[in-house]
Amino acid sequence: MAGTASNISPNPQGFEAAIAATIAIVSYQPPSAPAFVALARLLRPQGRRGELLADLLTDFPEQLSTPAGVFLVAASATAPAASATRILVESQWMPTGKNAGRIVVKLVGCDSINDAERLAHMQLMVPATERPVLDADTFYVSDLIGSILYNHEAPVGEVVDVEFATTPDGKTRLPDAAPLLCVRLPGDTAETEPTLIPFVRAQLLSVDTAAHRIVMQIPPGLLDPN
Repeated sequence: MAGTASNISPNPQGFEAAIAATIAIVSYQPPSAPAFVALARLLRPQGRRGELLADLLTDFPEQLSTPAGVFLVAASATAPAASATRILVESQWMPTGKNAGRIVVKLVGCDSINDAERLAHMQLMVPATERPVLDADTFYVSDLIGSILYNHEAPVGEVVDVEFATTPDGKTRLPDAAPLLCVRLPGDTAETEPTLIPFVRAQLLSVDTAAHRIVMQIPPGLLDPN
């Protein structure tokens, strides 16, 4: 999720193109809610008995050990195959040292290095309906992505990702730093870095995850460097 804030420059295609892009945002059709959410991304074997090192993609690692089990999902897929069955996590623990911030999982039936190598880069997923209920003013990243960000009533752009500040090695999240909404602005191209907007509670007016709408009071100058 690397990226730095980009300044807004005059649209080279002129006024009509800017208006068309704004209309496209206003008429934006929100995506359907995700049916499955990823809890971890498997990286490589970690041990001799089938353990795997994984990137943790949730603030609730206990979900991995749900009695119902998790789904193994291909790296680029957003849901398990129709014929997929669940697999149980036999054990899990948080490593220290160079792998601090990640997690090690042992799946039932994965009992050797060769077994673990076959699962490298796959995801562990559960149905979105099984996510824990969050406290007020707390949101799942997957519910924010795809939303339209508004500055009061003015549409700003589409949230395409959420970044979290980390330690210099990129492994440990800094809990006191505000998340950053990665926003694609009208006129941005595929090569344009998203604009980063701090997701600060004091500037947040409302979030409607069902309508995919985020309304903030964005400080002057953050969108317009002049």
